[in-house]
Amino acid sequence: MTTITAAENRTARAVTDGLEPKNVILALCLVLGAAQDDMLVGLAWAIHAIVFAAVIPMAYIKYGIRSGRWNDRHVGQRERRLRLIPVIMASVGIAIATMVLLEAPAQMTALVVAMLATLAAILPVTAFWKISVHTSVSAGALAMLVIGVNVWWAAACPLVGLIGWSRVALRDHTLGQVVAGTVLGSLVAGGVFAWLT
Repeated sequence: MTTITAAENRTARAVTDGLEPKNVILALCLVLGAAQDDMLVGLAWAIHAIVFAAVIPMAYIKYGIRSGRWNDRHVGQRERRLRLIPVIMASVGIAIATMVLLEAPAQMTALVVAMLATLAAILPVTAFWKISVHTSVSAGALAMLVIGVNVWWAAACPLVGLIGWSRVALRDHTLGQVVAGTVLGSLVAGGVFAWLT
C-alpha cells in the first residue's frame, strides 16, 4: 500500500472534513433554494431541508460521540453506520412530509426526496460493504445542480474526485468504495430529482 506524506495527509484531512456530507448538503440546499423563482421562499425551504438533513443528523452524531456510541464524526465503522442511517432517514422523512403538506416548491421537495432515496440505496449496501457516503452525497449534489440549476455545474466534477482521493488517502475507503459511492449518488439522486422535477 502506498504511504502518503504528512502534508498529503493534512490535505486529505482538510478535504474530507471541509467537504463532508453536511457541508455539501448545506451548499446544495442554499444554491438550489436561491435558484427558485421566488428566491426568499426557496431559501426558507433550503433552511428547512438543512435543519432536517444536516443539523439534526450532526447533532445526533455529536451526541453519539459524547456518549461513546461512535468515535468520530464520519462514523467510520460500517456496523455503526447501520444504526445511524435509519435515524437520518427518519429526520429526512419528516422534512419531506412537512414539505408536501405545506406545498414547498417542487424542486426543493424533489431535492429532499432524492436525499432520502440515496440513503435508502446506501443502507442495504452498508450491511456488507462500506460504500463512501462522502462521494455519494457530493456526486448526487452535483447531479442535482446540473439538472436543477445549470449544466455549468458539471465543471465542479473534479471536486468529487478530490473528495474520493481524500477518503482513499486517509484509508477510510478503498478506490472501489469511492467509485461505487460516486456512481450510486449520481444515478440515484440525479435520477430521482430528474424524475420529480
